[in-house]
Amino acid sequence: MGRIRISKTWVKKVARKNKGAGYFPAATIAFYGPDAGRASKVAVGIFLQKSDDPALLEKWYSDETDVRADEDIGRDILELLKSHAVTSCIVTDRIIGCPHEEGIDYPEGKPCPQCPFWAGRDRFIHERIQ
Repeated sequence: MGRIRISKTWVKKVARKNKGAGYFPAATIAFYGPDAGRASKVAVGIFLQKSDDPALLEKWYSDETDVRADEDIGRDILELLKSHAVTSCIVTDRIIGCPHEEGIDYPEGKPCPQCPFWAGRDRFIHERIQ
């Protein structure tokens, strides 16, 4: 599977408008997928002030497209950032794990049965750890 081209998508627009870390309101954008090749979920956290937990957490999903290249999802996210006057944004540069949630979609401490790619794999560097 080839690399997804995101150079002309909403992701680049977010990065261009970013003032850098430390400014509030701030946002985090993280991508998740069944493997390291296609992001089927994006999660956006909005932080109104320095805090451990976001004031708002929104998620978008796609079974058909890579969310990083989905312009409709991108427009929704850009509108969300604009509506909260976000000035600082951190975006993951890769898919950082399974789109399913431990303890909700599958038992805690177990690998996701729907995403065997991530079983025993470091979600940040994608290398096997077990």
